[in-house]
Amino acid sequence: MVHDLFSNWQQIHAYILKFEQEGVVTRTFRRLDPDRQQSIVEAILEEAIEKGPTSINIKQVAGRAGVAVGSLYQYFNNREGLLTFSTRLCSTLMTDALQLIQPYLIELPLRDALRAYLMGGMEWGNTMTGLVQFVARAAYTGDPALRDTVVNPIADAMLEIMKGLLTTAQQRGEVRSDLDVNAAARVVNALVIAIGDSQLLPYLDSYFRVTDKSMPLERVINALVDLVTRGIAQQDV
Repeated sequence: MVHDLFSNWQQIHAYILKFEQEGVVTRTFRRLDPDRQQSIVEAILEEAIEKGPTSINIKQVAGRAGVAVGSLYQYFNNREGLLTFSTRLCSTLMTDALQLIQPYLIELPLRDALRAYLMGGMEWGNTMTGLVQFVARAAYTGDPALRDTVVNPIADAMLEIMKGLLTTAQQRGEVRSDLDVNAAARVVNALVIAIGDSQLLPYLDSYFRVTDKSMPLERVINALVDLVTRGIAQQDV
């Protein structure tokens, strides 16, 4: 279920207002009772998670939400509008969350920042299971229709966070002055994604083998932080 995605409906409503101004949703949808709005958004995401965003069936969405098909057309104009809304909502939620934590992270020593980023991301993801499943479906199925609208904005935001962490650490003298920050950021970003996604999406851990009964997550995170920070540290540190 995606119900826990909307624990702060005031934030979601702000997005709905923005999307109305952009023509993604209609004024009719924005004026709905919040409970009805929430049930419709949940139905859209549940359908998208189950079948894939580009295979959304508007009749099934209506059935899940308990509304008439004709009502959905009043809210989103057409099926493409409904799809645009669902992808924009998920992408915006995640990129805004990433941008919100970046100033906090860059103030921390690199070791602490890496741990906070990874652990905080997993904790947030565990409360946003619907969003995680939606984004994962977009990222791991390679659907070209979602590459530009969902995957690229989120991937760019994550990479920018890592570049910011390494750039700031270099300026503070925590890492080597000759470090190729842009290349290193991509490597560290990929490592963090692999570990984080393996825990948020357990089927991936069957392949990555990050954790099991004999290898707790904390031990893996410690190894990751040591590997990264020692590998790029100043030689005299």
